[in-house]
Amino acid sequence: MRRQILIVEDDSTFGAMLLKWFERNGFTATLCNGLMSAQNVLSDKTTFDLILSDLRLTDGDGIMLLSWLKKKQITTPVIIMTGYGEVKTAVSAIKLGAFDFLEKPINPSILTKKIQSVFDQNNSAEEFSISLKNKKAVNINYKDNPKIVEGTSPLYEQMYSFIDLVAPTQMAVMIIGESGTGKEHVAHMIHSRSNRGKGPYIAVDCGSLSTELAPSELFGHKKGSFTSAIDDKNGFFWEANGGTLFLDEVGNLPYGVQTQMLRSLQEKKIRPIGTSNDIEVDVRIITATNENLEQAISQGKFREDLYHRLNEFLIKVPALRYCIEDISLYAHHFMEEASSELEKDVKYISSEVLNLLKNYSWPGNLRELRNVVRRSVLFSTGDTITIAGFPNLSEFNSELSNNNLDISGIKSNFFGTDLEVNNRSNHALYNNPEDEKDKILKALHKSNGNKTRAAKLLNIDRKTLYNKIHLYNIELSVIGFYIFRKSRYF
Repeated sequence: MRRQILIVEDDSTFGAMLLKWFERNGFTATLCNGLMSAQNVLSDKTTFDLILSDLRLTDGDGIMLLSWLKKKQITTPVIIMTGYGEVKTAVSAIKLGAFDFLEKPINPSILTKKIQSVFDQNNSAEEFSISLKNKKAVNINYKDNPKIVEGTSPLYEQMYSFIDLVAPTQMAVMIIGESGTGKEHVAHMIHSRSNRGKGPYIAVDCGSLSTELAPSELFGHKKGSFTSAIDDKNGFFWEANGGTLFLDEVGNLPYGVQTQMLRSLQEKKIRPIGTSNDIEVDVRIITATNENLEQAISQGKFREDLYHRLNEFLIKVPALRYCIEDISLYAHHFMEEASSELEKDVKYISSEVLNLLKNYSWPGNLRELRNVVRRSVLFSTGDTITIAGFPNLSEFNSELSNNNLDISGIKSNFFGTDLEVNNRSNHALYNNPEDEKDKILKALHKSNGNKTRAAKLLNIDRKTLYNKIHLYNIELSVIGFYIFRKSRYF
């Protein structure tokens, strides 16, 4: 099937040009002239493989669109277009989940490479031509993947030791960690190091499973069992038989399906829709989430018995800011990867740039680092990534200064003890995201929601505060309640 592209562009002439270009190149494209029209199209449950959105829109901007997508739990990859060269804004977009950004005027060859990069990240090489819409699950041979670099920091080494410990067993593993930390990579490692390594590996994005179709997608159906069941269908459980079923963002699994999931796991049987017979399956379950499932349980959104069934062994993937010593390793790996992809001859990273990268908090973790390095390779004119050779990094550096974050003194045991933060400047925000969010909330409360005054209290600029409000999904309407609830900290 043809891939579905959503174009969000308020310039009708340029939008029409993009529309024709996509259709000429074998895509099915839909054009929206603003933020509201895009939201309406996306709310109609139409599935797109990629969203290409202008940064500046008549009724909003690309940042607002990204925030809305995150709130609605729509995981479609987004590329932001801008004619303003505002990399600070682009970094904010990456924090909110944008895959990449693209500067106007659009170079068709660069656009093509960025689109291919989106689909390459979500598909194995041999499945590149398969629509993302129909590829809610993908069977991947881990050993065929490109070179993967493993961190050497104590936190990563401890995580790898846990992987080696649990991989040979049949235990269900739950992987938790922030967005962009590489949870699916950990799932791949567990599968490949198990006795199921030669069997199928099926990855499922639970956020893409609607309440109506989830039972069919997971357990299969017989022809004629419902209106659109025109053929027999094997579910993901059957496709993973003898191997591993990876349920990404398991917190998004529809509640009504959770009961069926629990039964299947306990009895090791599935019952396709439209049949009265159970089918035995031999499947190992690995799940991943960046949500607080215990909170979801208390809110009645996730079954407690299913949670305990899935959480036989817990692995925490550390955030990049807690593994500063690995930043250089990953940056060089991403540089080599991008240099090959973009057909550049970039071989080195200057010490100034490395220092810059090591002193950033990386809320988007490895995904954000990869995107920053890819852009720096693209803009490099020689064989070395330098600040002078890539002015956008200077802007990146300016944001670091404005954030006033000192992460050099972190001594953390991610797996159980509190953080110890040393050498923090008087006005620095905290390294722990929860502490940082709490400090922002307190400043907003003291300023009665006035972001300019709050920014002054935090010793950061208003734009940085605005970005962090979006990053932490802070709603000003609930500031008063939050501070009342946390008043014991004053």
